Amino acid sequence: MSILSRIHAGPGATQASADDLTRDNVESMRRVEEQALAKRSRADRIAAFVASFCGSMPFVWLHVLLFFVWLALNSWPGIHHFDPYPFTFLTLVVSLEAIFLSAFILISQNYELRISDRRNQLDLQINLLTEQENTKMLQLLEQIAAKVGVDVSGDAELRFLKQVTHPEKLIAQIEHAQQERPLKTSSV
Repeated sequence: MSILSRIHAGPGATQASADDLTRDNVESMRRVEEQALAKRSRADRIAAFVASFCGSMPFVWLHVLLFFVWLALNSWPGIHHFDPYPFTFLTLVVSLEAIFLSAFILISQNYELRISDRRNQLDLQINLLTEQENTKMLQLLEQIAAKVGVDVSGDAELRFLKQVTHPEKLIAQIEHAQQERPLKTSSV
């Protein structure tokens, strides 16, 4: 039973609790995440797998083993050394691996950045909607106060809060404040 159906079902129905609301929100976000994962391109899926594996301890231990075997085979006396000291071929292989790994990691990070941007946009839209709802509620409460004879006309804070929020004005104020007093970065 969804939250809305529990709320609208009437007094005999199970009341919606904070846990129910949270559970529904978490489930909704899980569905959004699943949809995003399902829409990933093949390159994004491969890059995510490679980045995930390369950021694990099995990857580290595999390299420790490979380097040990490589160095042993090319240093042990009496064995044909296919890459003798200073291990030029090993250097080439490791350099090529680093190039490809960095490309996979950057692809993976770009995907995560796109997802993060989408979440930020969602968060911004929800915040703006909430701000609009709060403004409307304050306007309605002021009307109710007037109907019951409570004078709130002298409340400057209420006058300010019931105004419509304009994101463009807020951004301009933030930029102006940053230009007046830029953040000081500490040198390390």
